[in-house]
Amino acid sequence: MNIHKQMENLLDEDYKETMKIRATNPYSGESVMLTPEEHKLYIEIKEAEFNKDYKTVQQGLSKFSRMNAAAFMTLLD
Repeated sequence: MNIHKQMENLLDEDYKETMKIRATNPYSGESVMLTPEEHKLYIEIKEAEFNKDYKTVQQGLSKFSRMNAAAFMTLLD
């Protein structure tokens, strides 16, 4: 088992839930703190947008808006 996987296994679920990642709207400059799951989805949406994969963008926006409506309004609306 590699060291990264070992370290990941040491983190319990409660600790993982408290980790937050700052994301900034490139147009407004406003920032919000996201969970790792929210941040991953945000990055997937932005990559799909860049790649002009609008079906994936729409699916991601729909899911993100249900996960964190306030962050959606700040980052993606």
